[in-house]
Amino acid sequence: MDREKRIQLLEDAFAQIHLKLEDHQYEQFIQYYEMLIEKNKVMNLTSITEFEEVIHKHFVDSVVNFEKMVDNSKKITLIDVGTGAGFPGIPIKIAYPSVKIVLLDSLNKRIKFLQEVIAELRLEDIVAIHSRAEDAGRNVQYREKFDYCVSRAVANLATLSEYCLPFVKVGGYFISYKAGEIEDELEQSKNAIQLLGAKVEERKKFMLPGTDIHRTMIYIKKIKSTAQRYPRKSGMPSKEPLK
Repeated sequence: MDREKRIQLLEDAFAQIHLKLEDHQYEQFIQYYEMLIEKNKVMNLTSITEFEEVIHKHFVDSVVNFEKMVDNSKKITLIDVGTGAGFPGIPIKIAYPSVKIVLLDSLNKRIKFLQEVIAELRLEDIVAIHSRAEDAGRNVQYREKFDYCVSRAVANLATLSEYCLPFVKVGGYFISYKAGEIEDELEQSKNAIQLLGAKVEERKKFMLPGTDIHRTMIYIKKIKSTAQRYPRKSGMPSKEPLK
């Protein structure tokens, strides 16, 4: 597939979510895709490899509904917990260059790949950090320092909330990307979210454009500081989710 065709596919896909980018941003998405596919030959980053599928299931999915969070009058800070191959953090950075981003992952091989992507795409105000969420969440450099924490990681919401809410400033949001039915999971995580100093403010259900995937984005607002005992030591949030 030639570059013009790829740019057209990107333009068409982002138009479905009313997002128009500059030519150099489409080029960055293409370059990111090429690096992702090349690295995927030697390490497991994604099972989705066809360009059009990557556009919809990774790129569009990462940035859909994010525009209302961006306030160009101030510098927004965001941490992507369990970023994996860089989703949603890298697409958010490409689409919204003004957002200051930290990518966090517990696997150093993935972090090294993301550092290569950041350098190759010449992205600014973005760093990739190797750490477990439980450790970074207790680090004063990162604790309650972000306007937004985002995660597409696969874990139940109570566990994700314990990983993510310690990073969020009071007044900020943890945004969880979920697929399928989430009502039971939401109900079971209510107490955990409250214990961590937050509340579910909004649920946005939609069909991901260009796919048959049902998505829910959960906006969890931080209303008071998280107690110092959270997050618990490494492994505890997943082994024994808060109830």
